[in-house]
Amino acid sequence: MTELNDSSGKEIELLRLVTVGSVDDGKSTLIGRLLFDTKGAFEDQLAAVRKGPTRGIIDIQVTDEELDLAMLTDGLAAEREQGITIDVAYRYFSTPKRKFIMADCPGHEQYTRNMVTGASTASAAIILVDARKGMLPQSRRHTHIVSLLGTPHLIVCVNKMDLVDYAEDIYRRIRDEFAGYCEKHGVHDLICIPVSALKGDNVVERGTNMPWYDGGTVLEVFEGLEVSGRIDDLPLRFPVQYVSRPQTEQWHDFRGFMGRVSSGTVKAGDEITVLPSGLKSKVKEIATFDGNLDEAFAPQSVTLTLADEIDVTRGDMFVHASALPRVEKAFEAIVCWMGEEPLTPRKKYVIKQTTNMVKAIVSEIRYRTDINSLVHDDQAGELAMNDIGRVAFKLQAPLVVDAFEDNPATGSFIIIDAFTNNTVGAGMISKA
Repeated sequence: MTELNDSSGKEIELLRLVTVGSVDDGKSTLIGRLLFDTKGAFEDQLAAVRKGPTRGIIDIQVTDEELDLAMLTDGLAAEREQGITIDVAYRYFSTPKRKFIMADCPGHEQYTRNMVTGASTASAAIILVDARKGMLPQSRRHTHIVSLLGTPHLIVCVNKMDLVDYAEDIYRRIRDEFAGYCEKHGVHDLICIPVSALKGDNVVERGTNMPWYDGGTVLEVFEGLEVSGRIDDLPLRFPVQYVSRPQTEQWHDFRGFMGRVSSGTVKAGDEITVLPSGLKSKVKEIATFDGNLDEAFAPQSVTLTLADEIDVTRGDMFVHASALPRVEKAFEAIVCWMGEEPLTPRKKYVIKQTTNMVKAIVSEIRYRTDINSLVHDDQAGELAMNDIGRVAFKLQAPLVVDAFEDNPATGSFIIIDAFTNNTVGAGMISKA
């Protein structure tokens, strides 16, 4: 989560969201409703999606009845033609309380990798459910991925309540089914909201059709979410990206270690350990273009100088000795496979984690998760495109890692095909 300043200088939180849903659950309409009712859609966008013979004529008095709200979000021609969302798109809107970036992700099984991409940095996930259909296999799949990624908040919007006469019992049945499923998968903060995206009930305005619901609207929930687990509260992880040696007359003896604080904070005078070597020193200075700092925190990019002349190179990591990560030449991870060629045992890849890249081999596929039933197939011989499974890797050189659930910055990585240089997978490191 990032903080921005408004015109008065007051800090405004930026909340990252991800939305998913099954086919025809109304996800694009919900996002369109949010954009329309919060004035997040521009007049030219509204004119472009007007219905009827006057489409294309700008009219600032246009009403939601004249709009195809889904057209505000389905930007690709193929999306508009098919009535589905294909690619991840990012929508921006704001209120006086918060600014929002919403990743609009496809819900189809064949686009699982797109959802993982959009959800990887989100603080909250929104799953759309058609009130007429209830919890579908895709809903379970999305919830499972949210739990894998450790997304702090799950918001279930039970949509199209207008098509079930705003029946409270239907909403409660779906809510209870989700609650039971989330309890099994470790999703602790579940919020269910009955909505009609088309009519606008409980999206931005409350409406009068569901007086039995006493919770917040979708926008009220967005504005009120408490996002915990700030990356600067985690242990220090500073991967070295570049060793700076200007060797000019003015900076003849300067030797600085440039990088971005992936998590935690570092202060001048701190004792640090360099991994994987285990060498120790103290932070002498924290240098930036605008001058030295007393303290740096995630996700700032800085240059650190040390009190001692020790061997440090790109890919090394500065940490505090009180909270050491793992140094591993083998680990297991949950992998979402994105490559056209399947992942198979004994195949060689390159793993990129923070600033480090190492050659690796797949030693074993522990299991492949059936996307719909979530059953583990421990006899799987490969992971095909969009498959998710647990994979064991052996590395040519050690990596400094944490379990993803403890520190996403050092617990995540991408997999690169050694021959094509294409990114073919994303992984989340499991506990040892």
